[in-house]
Amino acid sequence: MKIILIKDLPGLGFKDEIVVVKNGYGRNYIIPQGFGVLANTSNKKMLEENLKQTVKKQEDIIKEAEKISKKIGDLVLEFKLKTGSEDKVFGSITTAQISKLLSDKGFDIHKKNISILSKVNSLGEHDVDLKIHKDITHTIKINVTGDITKIKKRKSKKDDTSKEEDSKKNLDSKKDLIENEETKSSKEIKETKETKASKETKETKETKASKETKASKETKASKETKNSK
Repeated sequence: MKIILIKDLPGLGFKDEIVVVKNGYGRNYIIPQGFGVLANTSNKKMLEENLKQTVKKQEDIIKEAEKISKKIGDLVLEFKLKTGSEDKVFGSITTAQISKLLSDKGFDIHKKNISILSKVNSLGEHDVDLKIHKDITHTIKINVTGDITKIKKRKSKKDDTSKEEDSKKNLDSKKDLIENEETKSSKEIKETKETKASKETKETKETKASKETKASKETKASKETKNSK
């Protein structure tokens, strides 16, 4: 089905452009929503008359589109994606993201009028087409770089390892301190036991000597008593 657009329809065409669409899409969406009319003989004649009357207007529209194209120039949009080993790219760049970044820079290009010409599966520059007018398409580049957070994560991992090593050293120091205290305590206990044993031995010897002295005195006294008798 051929449709004459009476309004710009992003992704399909611009006002006063004749486009070919599926019958269901034309009858159920474009025509009821007021985006276009059937491109029959009478509507085509009306289009020709409108174009004649709006030649100056169309020239202004084209000039404005050319001005936008020139202003965009060699613009390069920067994007960052997460990368794995050998700079393998994870994720993707969408036309919606490109449209938003263009809008932030002052260029109102609908996402449906943006075409990414190659699959973004690697770092580097990729071409993107911007359809500014039905007769004007401007190509820009997007530059994909690796996500710098990956480096931060690596540093963080290194810091964690360092913290673990410090913790292990502190634990070892505490362990050595405990072992030293235990060894010191063991030595003191041993010395106490030895001192006690030494005292007991000394007391035993003194007691034995005392008993022997007493026995000797008793024996001598006994002899003296006997001799007296």
